[in-house]
Amino acid sequence: MTRMILKRLGQGLLVLLVLETVTFFLIRLLPGHPFMGEKKLPDHVLQQLQASYGLDQSSLVQYGRYWWNMLVHGDLGPSLVKEGISVADMIGQSFPVSLQLGVIGMVISILVGIPAGIVAALYKNRWMDWWVMLVSMAGICIPAFVVAPLLGVGLGMNVPGLSVAGWDSPGCVVLPALTLGLVNAAYLARLTRGGMLEVLGQDFIRTARAKGAGPFRMVWKHALRGGLIPALSYLGPAFAAMITGSFVVETCFQVPGMGQHFVNATTDRDYFLIQGLVLFYGILIVAANLAVDLVQMAVNPRLRTES
Repeated sequence: MTRMILKRLGQGLLVLLVLETVTFFLIRLLPGHPFMGEKKLPDHVLQQLQASYGLDQSSLVQYGRYWWNMLVHGDLGPSLVKEGISVADMIGQSFPVSLQLGVIGMVISILVGIPAGIVAALYKNRWMDWWVMLVSMAGICIPAFVVAPLLGVGLGMNVPGLSVAGWDSPGCVVLPALTLGLVNAAYLARLTRGGMLEVLGQDFIRTARAKGAGPFRMVWKHALRGGLIPALSYLGPAFAAMITGSFVVETCFQVPGMGQHFVNATTDRDYFLIQGLVLFYGILIVAANLAVDLVQMAVNPRLRTES
């Protein structure tokens, strides 16, 4: 297991290096510059601004300085648009909000998607299976920017205590978390159904049925561990995406999370903020995938021998 963890960490570091390198040079190919505004700056002012942030040097020099500041000093750089605010401070202020939203959304996804997939597998090719798969397919096909307004109008305008905008009360959490949770629950339901059907067709399940095992005991004791493996593989990246990539939901409900920074940084050509967000998102993906690998090894003993 230790060898597997070290191998995954090495792969993760390589992925982060490639991801950050590609991002660094791609964003500098974007037209325009971070200091564009409604009023064009004089050339000498623009040159002074670029020099103060080191943008007047070559891309290779900027690249080396970026890694030096980050690895040696732990500095992700300042925001080029919001004066006096560092990238680390912006991530630190918005990450707790996105983390809370992502955790609640993931809990909703698990509580809805996994039981729905299990029920669909147990009632294969019957009306319960058809309804679960119909609803899950609709959840996959309908994007979040459609689900969010529908929930806002259908629930937010009619249920007391719910808010359709802001982040200043418990009622503000429900609708964005429900939007994220339902969209991801659709994927979980289909993955769980597929994994459960594969396990329920195995010989040991038929043996358990022949011995008189009831549906609950058969699922809980015999089929659940193996049937959840496809869903577990999805949960890691999905959780990281729900935390940092839910900018559509955060925009719809005016949630002050990290999602807004993804959009604003690209629009404003805020190089350092884009680099910091991509690096942070990559670290979350690597950590989530490593956690999923460890959980899968705990669930499936064969993976421990293969590693």
